[in-house]
Parts: sequence; structure tokens; C-alpha cells
Amino acid sequence: MDSCRIPANASKCSGNTMECFMVLSTQAQKISIGILCGLFGTMCVFENSLVLYLIFSSPSTRKKPSYLFIGSLALADILASIIFACSFVNFHVFNKAGFSKEVFLLQLGGVNTSFSASLSSLLLTALDRYISISRPSEYKLLMTRRRAWTALAVLWGTCATIAYLPLLGWNCCVLDSACSELFPFVDDNYLSGWICFTMVLLGCIVYAYAHVLWRARQHVAYMEKHQAQVGKQNSRMRMDVMLAKTLAMVLAVLILCWSPVLVLMIYSIFGRLSQRLRKVFAFCSTLCLLNSVVNPIIYALRSKELFSSLRRLFSHFRRQLKASEGSPEAESTHKSSVIET
Repeated sequence: MDSCRIPANASKCSGNTMECFMVLSTQAQKISIGILCGLFGTMCVFENSLVLYLIFSSPSTRKKPSYLFIGSLALADILASIIFACSFVNFHVFNKAGFSKEVFLLQLGGVNTSFSASLSSLLLTALDRYISISRPSEYKLLMTRRRAWTALAVLWGTCATIAYLPLLGWNCCVLDSACSELFPFVDDNYLSGWICFTMVLLGCIVYAYAHVLWRARQHVAYMEKHQAQVGKQNSRMRMDVMLAKTLAMVLAVLILCWSPVLVLMIYSIFGRLSQRLRKVFAFCSTLCLLNSVVNPIIYALRSKELFSSLRRLFSHFRRQLKASEGSPEAESTHKSSVIET
């Protein structure tokens, strides 16, 4: 494996430098991480797969740009949970480090692409709500399906390009620069750039939602004042207000789950992390999976269309289950009647 400069607190490690980043020292810590990744990862894949099915199985939802962006968020969360959980458990629990620098950076790029795409999908959703509430009369002209798909293509392409820069050469081995204390082979300057990119996305989302929620409050006041004028416009306002509040909840969960990781990343750039803080970072990383688990639950509870589709799906399965349970009884009844005859 290529030799490269490693953090001062890892210089005492001998042999494979990747072993310096395996910070879980006890069996209890490894079991805890394994359980958290297995539980959150499984729930995330199941829930977000269900969200994708509900969106694209219904003609009314798969044609709307709002749900295309939510579908992109669900897809990003699925990919993030699979790549992150598998690579994280393999590295920290089973201590598998017998792969090359390129393979590790390929896995890291997949995780960064997925999580960045998840955050960027939230930004597109926030902008969609911003346009819908700020310029409702022009919304259908401004936010078409073609523009939505184009925005998603640009989003995923940009996130993948930024995430795979270390694999393309921006790493501390090629540049002979200072490596990150948290990630093998990752250059400190690249980590700083990725953090800035993430903070810009969060800032844009917060700004968009601040405006959306301000306008939503105005719409609520308008509806309370004009209760007699109930019609399509009022119905559209209620939908916008509901979806705005839903996505604000998603944003709040996102910040709560990601802030510990980002704070420790920023601290690692300006100071030295102790072994205990590096263990804390490993456990805080699982909060990113928890965020992906919570998002579809919020959709199911807050989105009227998705909740209705979910109820219809459960009703369909319930009818099928009753039919399958009733068929043997019907067959035995038929046989007994033949015998009696």
C-alpha cells in the first residue's frame, strides 16, 4: 500500500496505516456499532424503498416535481445506508483493511455522493416549495417535469464529481500533504472544502425554508380570515402549508443528526482529536443513518397523498391475506359438502 503522512496521534501505529483509524477498542463498542448500523440500515432501506414505490406507483405523485425531489432524497438515503453500513461495519467492527487506497476512496466517494445528494435533494425540495408559495400563479410554468429531471441530473453529477475528487488525485498520498485525523488518505484541505460545500447547502436550505414558513404563516392567516372562500386556491394553500411544515421537520431532524459530525470534522481541522473524541465521532456517524430512517416516517405521517397511498397498499395486502386464509377453508367446505352428497 502507498505510504503517506499520517496524523501525529496515529504515528505510533506500525504496519498498515489504516489500522490507526480503527478506533473501537472493546468488543462492546464493536457490537454496539454493528447493531446500530444493522438496525438503522435495514429500516432505512425498507422505509425509503416503500416511499419510492408509493411515489412511482401512483400517476398523480410521480408526475409532480415535488415528489420527484422526494424520490431523489429516498434513493440517496437508500444508497447511503447500504454503502455506509456495509463499509463502516466492515472497517470498524471486522477490522478489514486488506484493500487498496483506491478501493477505500471509492467506497468513501459512494458514501459522500449519497449523503451530499440527500442534502442537495432537500435543497431542491426547499426551492420547489419556495417557488410554489412565492409565485403560485407561475409555478407550473417555472417548475416543469423536464426542468425537475434536469436539476436532478445536475445535482447527482455535481455531488459525484465532488465526492470522487480524492480518488481522482486530491488525496494526501498524491499531494504529500497533511492527512485528516478522521479519514484515511483524505487531505485536510479537501475535507475543509467538503465541509464548506455542506454548510453552503445547509445555509441555502435554511434561508429557503425561513421564507417558505413565513409565507405559510401568511397563508394560514389568510385562510382563517376568508373561511367562506373555500375552493381550489384554499386547497392548494393548505397543501403548500402542510408540505412546508413537513419539510421543515425534515430539515430540523437533518441538522440535529448532522451537527455533531460536522462539529467534530471542523474541530479536527483546527486541532488534534483525542482517541476518545475519535470514538465519539464513530458513534455520531451512525446518526446520519438515523436521519435517513426518520425522513420517510415524516412523509408517511405528514404527506396526505403518500399516506393515502400507504393506506390503500395496506388494505390491498389485508384483502389478499384474508383471501389466502379463506381459500383452504372454502376448499375443505366444498370437499365436505361433496362427501355428504
